[in-house]
Amino acid sequence: MWILLFGSFITRGSYYMVWPFLAVILYEKFALSATHVGLILSSAAVISVLVSFVGSALSDRIGRHQLMYASGILYIISFSILAEVDSIAGYSLVITLCSIATALWRPLTSALIGDIIKDKGTRELAMQSLYFVVNVGCAVGPMLGLWLGLTGEQSSFYITAAAFAFLLVLLWWGFHQHSKLDNEKSRQANQRSADSLDNEKNSISTETHNQNKTQTKITAKSGASNQILKVLMADKLLQCLIFANILCMFIYAQMDSSLIQYLTRAKVPDLLQLISAMIFTNALVIISTQFLLLKLMASLSLISRIQVGLVLLMCSQIWLAVNPLTLFWGWIGAIVVMSLAETILFPTMNVHIDRLAPEHLRGAYFGAASFYEFGYAIAPLGGGIILDQLGGSWLFFIAAALTLIVIYLYSILDNLPRPDFVKLEH
Repeated sequence: MWILLFGSFITRGSYYMVWPFLAVILYEKFALSATHVGLILSSAAVISVLVSFVGSALSDRIGRHQLMYASGILYIISFSILAEVDSIAGYSLVITLCSIATALWRPLTSALIGDIIKDKGTRELAMQSLYFVVNVGCAVGPMLGLWLGLTGEQSSFYITAAAFAFLLVLLWWGFHQHSKLDNEKSRQANQRSADSLDNEKNSISTETHNQNKTQTKITAKSGASNQILKVLMADKLLQCLIFANILCMFIYAQMDSSLIQYLTRAKVPDLLQLISAMIFTNALVIISTQFLLLKLMASLSLISRIQVGLVLLMCSQIWLAVNPLTLFWGWIGAIVVMSLAETILFPTMNVHIDRLAPEHLRGAYFGAASFYEFGYAIAPLGGGIILDQLGGSWLFFIAAALTLIVIYLYSILDNLPRPDFVKLEH
């Protein structure tokens, strides 16, 4: 477990040491338009979203260990090539490969925690710890890169490749130790079983039962896609919620792509320091306020919490739209407000889906919720087009207007029709 947490820290830290500055590199090397840069990043993101669906299912068949090794090797190869590539086509290809590796790696880490830790309470604590260390890595990475003078340097992608190579070695050792423990437990269990004359019959009965359970699971999986489509078509509340959260993710993702493009093209003073400081601030606010805000807002309903987060998100977009280009701390202040919105919104969205989902359709609901990621994926392209056509201020005014739409959609959720889940179950 500690290897997964430590690995998430070093990989996320090294990743954010270099990745956010990719838009700067593309602009400075090739003088690409904001739309062109956005198209490259969005294409990679859309492909990675689709791959994440396939990869999650594939890990159940071929094993998470093997797929994690494969995604780690893909990371190493991609970032090593990225450190040397010098053409637009090369960048486009390698960015896509990096995005695919990320789409595979993240769900595998969460799934492995579920495989290793059986107790529900301990598992939830481990998930929270994972989210915490990822944000610590996000905070430390860009500032460390700036201090080492690596920020914005193409050769610094070798650092991320080396971090993943080190992690793969740690994972191999950890998986090997875990396998030894499992083998020892199996050996002891077999030895105890051999002492019972009735064990063979019990074993046959258990095996038959397990085969039946396996067949049931396979049947359930084969109908999962149809079940998701049924839910999407029947539950108008869910459809509205998905659309609202796609918009929300589109708005939030402008910080990761379009804002950096806007600042780069506007030639703001101390650009690299500002980008590093914004990423550091975002992670630091999340780390320091996550549990405090959870306690302060415990008495509010889920919808009320989300509405508060959306108002903060809208305020941050207006702040970004009107902030003077040379006002360094103004940008940081806007990111603080946006980060508070993120801290409220993202965990609450997951809890909201969990409460809406009936027990027998929980998997279908969370599968449908994965469509949120398309908002994040198309954000670089949409933001880039607005930047080229209207400019940075209009981008964030439009984002603020979209937030108003999301607020309205959340306000009408309770009035939308839902299906009879008892009938759907049968």
